[in-house]
Amino acid sequence: MSGFVVWLHLVATVLLCGLIWVIQVVHYPLMSDVSEDRFRGFHARHTRLISRLVVPPMLVELATSIVLVWKCPAGVSPALPASGALLLLIVWSSTFGLQVPAHRRLESGWDPQTHRRLVRTNWIRTWAWTLRAGIAVAIAITAAP
Repeated sequence: MSGFVVWLHLVATVLLCGLIWVIQVVHYPLMSDVSEDRFRGFHARHTRLISRLVVPPMLVELATSIVLVWKCPAGVSPALPASGALLLLIVWSSTFGLQVPAHRRLESGWDPQTHRRLVRTNWIRTWAWTLRAGIAVAIAITAAP
């Protein structure tokens, strides 16, 4: 069971790390190229489609992170899952405290200031998930039989 949790955690975290980099470096910047008259529809579709892609692995990542903190695998320093959980708290806090409100404002139409804030604050999640991916790899390596 523990090995399965470790690998499931690794897959979810690395997947989310890759996704956030694509969103941060490609997708969010491209939003500024969408015409104002088409932006609301574009944004609504973006939100719907990206949610389908990120919510399931985010929930898996959360659940497996809790399990790893609660029952740290043999050979793994408890500091690794604890640090990963702290970074996950940062990701979720940033998501619901900064990015979701920015997206809610963008639902009503293009706003350059909100878009800049979205891109700027999303670096919090980008770097937190990048660090989490490194921690997930370290957990997987040290927990390997």
